[in-house]
Amino acid sequence: MTMTEGLAKLTPAHLSRKAVVYLRQSSLAQVRDNRESQRLQYALQDTARGYGFAQVEVIDCDLGASAGTGAREREGFKQLLADIALGEVGLVLSRELSRLSRTDKDFCHLLELCQVFNTLIGDAESIYDPARLDDQLILGIKGTLSVVELKTLKFRLQQGREAKAKRGELGRCLAPGYVFDAAGQIVKDPNLRVQEAITLVFGKFAELGSIRQVHRWFYEARIELPVNKAQGGRFRLCWQCPTMSFISDLLHNPLYAGAYVYGRRPIEVVVRDGGTVKRQRAARAAEEASVFIADHHEGYITWADYQRHLQIMRSNGGNFTSEESVLAVRRGHGLLAGLLRCARCGRKLHIRYWGKHGTAARYLCSGDFDTGGQYCLGFGGATVDRRMSEWLLKVLAPHGVEASLAALDQLAAADDDRRGTLDRQLQQVRYEAERAFAQYDQADPRNRLVADVLEQRWNEKLQEQQRLAAEIEGLSAARPRLTAAMEASVRALGRDFAGVWNDPDCPMTLKKRIARTLIHEIVVDLDDRTQELHFVVHWHGGCHSTWSMSKPQSGAVAHKTALEDVELIERMAVRYRDDEIARVLSKLGRRTGKGNRWTQSRVATVRRKHGIAAPDRALLDPDILTLAQAVKHTGASDTTLMRLIKAKILRAHQVAPYAPLEINREDLDSEPVARILAHLKSTGKLVLDGDTSGQQPSLFQDNQSVAQRG
Repeated sequence: MTMTEGLAKLTPAHLSRKAVVYLRQSSLAQVRDNRESQRLQYALQDTARGYGFAQVEVIDCDLGASAGTGAREREGFKQLLADIALGEVGLVLSRELSRLSRTDKDFCHLLELCQVFNTLIGDAESIYDPARLDDQLILGIKGTLSVVELKTLKFRLQQGREAKAKRGELGRCLAPGYVFDAAGQIVKDPNLRVQEAITLVFGKFAELGSIRQVHRWFYEARIELPVNKAQGGRFRLCWQCPTMSFISDLLHNPLYAGAYVYGRRPIEVVVRDGGTVKRQRAARAAEEASVFIADHHEGYITWADYQRHLQIMRSNGGNFTSEESVLAVRRGHGLLAGLLRCARCGRKLHIRYWGKHGTAARYLCSGDFDTGGQYCLGFGGATVDRRMSEWLLKVLAPHGVEASLAALDQLAAADDDRRGTLDRQLQQVRYEAERAFAQYDQADPRNRLVADVLEQRWNEKLQEQQRLAAEIEGLSAARPRLTAAMEASVRALGRDFAGVWNDPDCPMTLKKRIARTLIHEIVVDLDDRTQELHFVVHWHGGCHSTWSMSKPQSGAVAHKTALEDVELIERMAVRYRDDEIARVLSKLGRRTGKGNRWTQSRVATVRRKHGIAAPDRALLDPDILTLAQAVKHTGASDTTLMRLIKAKILRAHQVAPYAPLEINREDLDSEPVARILAHLKSTGKLVLDGDTSGQQPSLFQDNQSVAQRG
């Protein structure tokens, strides 16, 4: 088709509408580097005006956007389709039809709209009318070739990448700590500061066992790490305080274990909201990648260490992992957290904290509780931890002196990691200061615009050099120096390892780390009949130990108030106050569940716990009198009434020994009590049933004798 034939298809109806020039390049790298392609596409504006269009619109918001399958939506292409559907477009111009689309779906959609709304499509060669059969056939062939071209190019590039990856030579930008040598091989960065910084990260993780703790150490020590930063289209090595994500990526990267890995996160196309979307799958294990070459280059750690680090990082998630024996050590009071396994169901026991301060450990096996069942077993942790500590001390006691010597070495080497890193940083800053001075010295002093900037850079390096030197000097001054007495004290602690272990100042995190170093797992079972716990300790190295103990009782059971005391409180609470009840319990020699003396507040606590109401004075029976009330009612002395009670003439009742006497009013007014008391008041003599008046002395005889002698 000639250009003259194409121009013949332009009608006044087409020219009365606007021409749209559509621009697209597949990637930002093409936008940045392939400027000539952009120039040719923008030149289509002049072509459209040469065709006779008075209104020309350029859509270039899709520069850097792919048109392939699964690519993100192109806003410019959507705008183009909308303008065509509104009947505003007479001609769509693109340098090549492949710029419009790389998929059959989008291309067919565009052709369909152009047919319906009488819109022409043009490229650098000709103009096509989709409504004509011949032009539609040509456009279809070119669209198909565009799709095939893209797939062919992708297939060739992918084959080249995979072939290069299988040789272990594919790599755009290596992680900090590695570079390509002259032969294209991966080698360690020759900069010793970089090597020591990367090694320090792995050393600190082996020591602390947590990404967060490693990041915190670097942040507090203000130690910088090398990172790759994009500057001017290239990656450049810079030094800065690390982020937690950077440390996580570094520890997860198998490159540092000497392995070459390619294809860990393959790209897949999925359907979402009616369209196809590309997404990157989650990272697979290094061994499952499309290319995995072990021992490809020199590593900073061994492959075994890398696997162990991965296991620790996976297990740091807490209860969502099955390998809790390698959990990051935390400050909880449960010594055996993560080490216990249920012998009944095989699950790991988890820990919960109870008590007033939330520090009392309790080990639980969830069993089928989550599905509506019950816990497998559970027991208090304090007693179990204490017994397990005794076993650990038997193992550790012979090595106490060795531990003290290791402690001396650790104290002597305190802050060596930080000091070594700062020394390397100071060396580099000195070099940069000398270089800045050389640049300043070579500058023409008369050119102050240049000399002032170079002098400022030199001063900044000198200030940083002074700061680092002062920081290193401060570390040296603060470094602890062991005296002979201190060294002897440390050795003595090694001989008394049990005393160190049981000291309140010994941190629980240290005890847990020691326990996990020695113990692989502890299998525990409960004998429901005898309520005994049976433990099988699997030590690292293959040895096993067994021991048993009675199941620790919970505080609610071990410190439970005796049933007879509760019954006594319940009986007395009908009429008596808490202080009166406490007095009776104390005289009976009773103690609380915790072995304390009874007090008014403790009686009140038991009443509230068991739902025993306090006495209501308004509801008390007025016909039941105490001894004091009976004295007031009869006018007789308490001695007289007690003699009547002992003689079983007057009935009295006691809730418990030492409890107040309870006397019925009707018994005081009945025979023979009323008659005896009346005779006592008239004669002054207490005559009990069975006594004669002559044998009964007068109660006032002694007083009368004293009066006569007076």
